[in-house]
Amino acid sequence: MNSERNQPDPVAVGTLLRHVLELLEGDVAKVYEEQGLTEYRPRFSPVVRALLAEGPLSVRDLASTVGVTHSAASQTAAQMARAGLVTHTPDPLDARRRLVGLTPKAHALLPRIEAEWEATVAAMAELDAELSMPLGELLREVAQAVGRRPFRERVAAASRGRGGGPPS
Repeated sequence: MNSERNQPDPVAVGTLLRHVLELLEGDVAKVYEEQGLTEYRPRFSPVVRALLAEGPLSVRDLASTVGVTHSAASQTAAQMARAGLVTHTPDPLDARRRLVGLTPKAHALLPRIEAEWEATVAAMAELDAELSMPLGELLREVAQAVGRRPFRERVAAASRGRGGGPPS
């Protein structure tokens, strides 16, 4: 951390991204807690939206729909199950798969959750107005650029350019 401003070193982009995420998610979590949604986490929202739109999904399909890894979707679904927000039931078409679906408790909380989603979207629009470009737009550009050429390749090329490549 930069001691002068108590901010991450701007060259340490990974640290800076985690810091920004912690700031945003931490404050959204506090809002949920203040609203009495003590078991609800910001990371649950994409899953809830996907299950509302698609109905029960396998973890693999949930991961694909939300845009996260299978492991991340599985972990989030497990956390949500512990909070009583989703169930895991056998897939009637494939007994090897289990489907994640919203519980009656989750449906009962939807009006409060959706009100917070709307407030979060409005707050993000206000924040975006203070930035040189909308944060979501910038992050999509980064994801697309890394999709075109993985960061690993960029680091390796930069290392080779300085003579720091692997020995031949």
